[in-house]
Amino acid sequence: MAVIIRCSCFFTRSNRLRSPPSDHFSGQPHFNGKLHSLLFEVEEFTSSFGNASGGRKCIHLRSNLNKSEGSQCITKMQSLHDNFSEELSAHQKSEPSVSVDSRNDAEESLERVVVLVVGGGGREHALCHALKRSPSCDRVFCAPGNAGISSSEDATCISDLDIFDSSAVIAFCRQWGVGLVVVGPEAPLVSGLANNLVKAGIPTFGPSSEAAALEGSKNFMKNLCDKYNIPTAKYKTFTDPSAAKEYILEQGAPIVIKADGLAAGKGVIVAMTLEEAYEAVDLMLVKNVFGSAGCCIIVEEFLEGEEASFFALVDGENAIPLESAQDHKRVGDGDTGPNTGGMGAYSPAPILTKELQSIVMESIILPTVEGMSAEGCKFVGVLFAGLMIEKKSGLPKLIEYNVRFGDPECQVLMVRLESDLAQVLLAACRGELTGVTLDWSPGSAMVVVMASKGYPGSYEKGTVIENLEESELVAPSVKIFHAGTGLDSDGNFIATGGRVLGVTATGKDLAEARDRAYQAVEEIKWSGGFYRRDIGWRALPLKQFC
Repeated sequence: MAVIIRCSCFFTRSNRLRSPPSDHFSGQPHFNGKLHSLLFEVEEFTSSFGNASGGRKCIHLRSNLNKSEGSQCITKMQSLHDNFSEELSAHQKSEPSVSVDSRNDAEESLERVVVLVVGGGGREHALCHALKRSPSCDRVFCAPGNAGISSSEDATCISDLDIFDSSAVIAFCRQWGVGLVVVGPEAPLVSGLANNLVKAGIPTFGPSSEAAALEGSKNFMKNLCDKYNIPTAKYKTFTDPSAAKEYILEQGAPIVIKADGLAAGKGVIVAMTLEEAYEAVDLMLVKNVFGSAGCCIIVEEFLEGEEASFFALVDGENAIPLESAQDHKRVGDGDTGPNTGGMGAYSPAPILTKELQSIVMESIILPTVEGMSAEGCKFVGVLFAGLMIEKKSGLPKLIEYNVRFGDPECQVLMVRLESDLAQVLLAACRGELTGVTLDWSPGSAMVVVMASKGYPGSYEKGTVIENLEESELVAPSVKIFHAGTGLDSDGNFIATGGRVLGVTATGKDLAEARDRAYQAVEEIKWSGGFYRRDIGWRALPLKQFC
């Protein structure tokens, strides 16, 4: 069937634009990626400037646009129109007609899918970026997203979609034909978003609320480890502060105190003295600083060794490993100061040799998957195992589970992934991971997190960030993933959170990735931010950080 295309956008008076009519094309044209991108850009741009009305989708610009904004809008639309027309003309010359039934091209046979990424941090930005590159992905939405995701055009952000309102999310998916939902943060998972989406027949990559208890309750995770012989640190659970302190006195310091529930990454305190341990107990059980998340605590053996992050995709019965990564939890150089959500990461992690990765799969990941299935609580999603490679034995022990991609580990994994992420995640949703293999770039990647001064404590919001575009031009491999960013009234990026930017780069080896990432960081002008200067220090010679 010949491809019939109408003009990509229509112009009338200076305050009226028309987007493509509803019968924009007949048949199913095999557009190349550039045409898809331009067409979606036209649709997204016109919809951002007003409300569509009428059968031909006449776009009325917002009444509050001033003359300059209106002029810029017209110029942008003309540019989009010209780019689309040129690309379409070239495409039609090389391929004037397309058979709907043709399946000779491998890409044409791929299942095309619209994806919704739930969340608004650096992890979600990285997922959107990887999904946008996926050949089988038609379009990416992100809810709520952030200013950086929207500006980078890695996804269309839906800032007003309440991700804790399952009915609203389901309605959005049905309206836009979403065929895959990827849930980034843990809170919507624990609240049951995946349960409701799956019940509505929408493929969802993320565990049920019952399975999300692996992260939502450290006591649940520890009990599973006991039952299925998964190696972890020795521990006891307490709700009474006096009993907890008595046990701490018996065990001695250093020792680890953990809130049972979700505490925004701040519920783990490594106490180096008995006094610090007692104070941690009081913070959680007496002062209730973490609310219900800290009404039960785990007092755990302190393990000496090197931490590493291990990720596996799980379809309920099967699991396949992702590449290794290592993050930096402490806020200060040399791993000093309080824990954070993560100040940087790199991949691969030399500490996780192929032999150790096999041990992790056999002794930790697979027993967990089998145990969850046996408990009637099949896990579908990504298992993020926080590990300690013990100094005395050289073997891995499980510190904690997260039921989502790590942040910032996700950033370095996604820039290295070469496989079609959308297809892989769909396979996991359908229980079809058996035989799936993943392709990775052979080099290394590093992300340096820039945070607001004062983080992880109190910090100022609204500080202006400049020179981001110039920073990404330092090297072709540099990508800045946004977390806590917004736009001020002048259109400048501002900091709205604690962890704000993830400056990411790849290289032929870790040293090159590190050099590129830090060169990009130094180009950014942000007086209200700070960053660690030693990301990767465990894997690189110390002299490289002098």
